[in-house]
Amino acid sequence: MRVVLASQSASRRAMLAAAAIPFTAVSASVDEESAKAALLAEGLAPRDMADALAELKAVKVSARDGQALVLGCDSVVVLDDGSMLDKPRSREEAGAHLARMSGKRHDLVSAAVIAEGGRPVWRVVDRAKMHVRTLSDAFIQTYLDQEWPEIAGCVGCYRIEGPGAQLFTRIEGSQFTVLGLPLLQVLDYLRVRGVMPS
Repeated sequence: MRVVLASQSASRRAMLAAAAIPFTAVSASVDEESAKAALLAEGLAPRDMADALAELKAVKVSARDGQALVLGCDSVVVLDDGSMLDKPRSREEAGAHLARMSGKRHDLVSAAVIAEGGRPVWRVVDRAKMHVRTLSDAFIQTYLDQEWPEIAGCVGCYRIEGPGAQLFTRIEGSQFTVLGLPLLQVLDYLRVRGVMPS
């Protein structure tokens, strides 16, 4: 059984490759902004939002390729007041996001859904608690000098495997979840399906 990642995310591709999972990656070609707006209008909680977007990507690609296990993923950042952050559209917006997270805890919720034959057959949602240290304005600007525009596709404005590690005092949860994919649970399912050796 082939595995297809319905994403062009560099960190997700790197995780699957490092774990020796044979896969191909394709773009899900989903209008995430429209989908997110529709789901927000339905009043979905952040956890359910991540799950629904991951399912949308997996099912869309699986409908085109019924002979594969298609992995769709999504992550959302939930601030301490319950609001969610989207991917920053500009350097200025990234700076504003970092200032909002400064000195506070937020949750990063990552969902993974596997679809087969155009329908979801497995899913997991995991959460990491991210404790951001107090960030000075000068640090934020220096950080953005280093990391923008690479972090434009990162919902929390950080790549934890790079300079983004400097933002935190503590992280509770799996580093894989922080990177956007609850990898250990995915590996468990792929072993059940005989894709990976048990």
